[in-house]
This record gives sequence, C-alpha cells and structure tokens, in this order.
Amino acid sequence: MKFWDSASFGKRIEYYIVGLMLKDGVDCYMPLVDDDGIDVVVRKSEDEYIEVQIKARSMNVKEGNGALFAALTHEKERKNYYFIFYSERLKKIFIMSSKEFLDESTILKSGNNAGKRSICFNGYKKNKENGEKLEYVKQKFSKYIADDFSRWRSDKTG
Repeated sequence: MKFWDSASFGKRIEYYIVGLMLKDGVDCYMPLVDDDGIDVVVRKSEDEYIEVQIKARSMNVKEGNGALFAALTHEKERKNYYFIFYSERLKKIFIMSSKEFLDESTILKSGNNAGKRSICFNGYKKNKENGEKLEYVKQKFSKYIADDFSRWRSDKTG
C-alpha cells in the first residue's frame, strides 16, 4: 500500500460518512481542525448539537481485524459525544454513544498502548468447506449497526 493510501484513508472515509449523513437529511458541520476528537458536529434540533468522531478500518488490514479499533484514547464519558466506526471489509457502520463505547470496549493492559481502549466488532472463522476465512459482526454488536442516521433526528431519542 502506498503511503498516501493509508494516510488519506481516514479523511476520505470522514467525507464519505458526512456525505451519507447529508444525504440522510442530517445537518452536519466539519471543523477546520480535528480538535479534541471531533470530526463532525451534528445539529439534532434548533438548540442541541452532538460531537462525533469517525474511525475507519480499510480492506488492507490483517485478516480477522476488519472491525478492530484499538489504541483509542477515551477515558471518561462525554455527554452528547458519539463514535461512528466504519469497517470497509464488513461494509458496516456502527454508531455508539460515549457511554456505550466505554461500556463495550476493553482497556489494554500492557504494551505501548496500555491504558487505551480497544473494541472489536467482528468475529473470525474458517469456512469448513473451502477453508476461506470469514469475518462477521459479533451478535452483541449488531444493535449498533446503522443503516441511516435516524438516531440523531430531533424526532427521535438517543
């Protein structure tokens, strides 16, 4: 993989996700700088905004890691803060609030990233018939799969 491919993948996916949000009728605004983990600000209602961080995994990651997001810094719950996780290999978008992420993620215990958080939305198995390796969404995370962004519309809660 060329440097520019890996270096720009995250930014390209940010624009892709924002495009999907706009298409879905979500009012969203992108800060000029990526400050405090805020990639997008979303207006839920006239006077209510949420902050969103977008994380993405490309097709070019090791087999079994298609929806693994590791070494994330997020120590405490942030009100009105959400994560969007995108797995290119699984072709899935997962949306979690700050609290949901803290509840579902694990803290890395050792290594260079000790104290940071990790979440893996996928499982991994071999197809017995042809030996092909398959990644799938773990059942416990299926409730976070988002086909749209209705969770943030003012007529919805969450």
